Amino acid sequence: MPELLLDHLPLVLLGALLGLDVVSFPQAMVSRPLVAATLGGTLVGGPVAGLTLGCILELFALETLPFGASRYPEWGSAAAVAGGLYASEDPSRAGAIALAVLLALVVAQVGGQSMIWLRQLNGRWARARSAQLEAGDAGAVIGLQVMGLVADLVRGALVASVGLLAGRLLLPPMLDAWRDSELVARGGTVAVAVAVAAAAAWKLFHVVRGGRLLFSAGLAGGLLLFLVLR
Repeated sequence: MPELLLDHLPLVLLGALLGLDVVSFPQAMVSRPLVAATLGGTLVGGPVAGLTLGCILELFALETLPFGASRYPEWGSAAAVAGGLYASEDPSRAGAIALAVLLALVVAQVGGQSMIWLRQLNGRWARARSAQLEAGDAGAVIGLQVMGLVADLVRGALVASVGLLAGRLLLPPMLDAWRDSELVARGGTVAVAVAVAAAAAWKLFHVVRGGRLLFSAGLAGGLLLFLVLR
């Protein structure tokens, strides 16, 4: 097990940094599945495979509205791990894309739960220093911020490590046991992802002023860019 984690240390570190970006710092959107999976794939020499997986995961992530006190999956670490594992295997193998997406969805849920635990831990740390905070102690404020950042970095690394271990142990035998064709696996996975994204967009159409117009403009711009770059 230690050797496995050492072999994939870059992915663990990437998962830690992307997990930190989700909420704590710098919130630069690099933790979006499209970016995270591409970075994960690039680390193992398969940027195109990572990008392909990231596009599919981004469709699922459109359902997520990460604001306020809502509970949501943590896509950064999960997408990085799934992108790296998918790119390190043969992406053309039947079931590879479907199982990579399934792994990312499960790890994202685990990551989301870990963020709840971290918030509870931050609350305990803050309550323990309530007197200092009420007195306006700058050192206590800075200390809590640093502790929260470090804890979130460790959380991301742990989530990435769990995802890597699960993926390395479970994906090979599951791929060997896969019986459906690659066309069925890819088609089914993309169909589910598109359905989730369409449902998310439909909900936004009803609550965001001008949502339909913005969506249509983005879709037209994306199609135009695709045609230009072909």
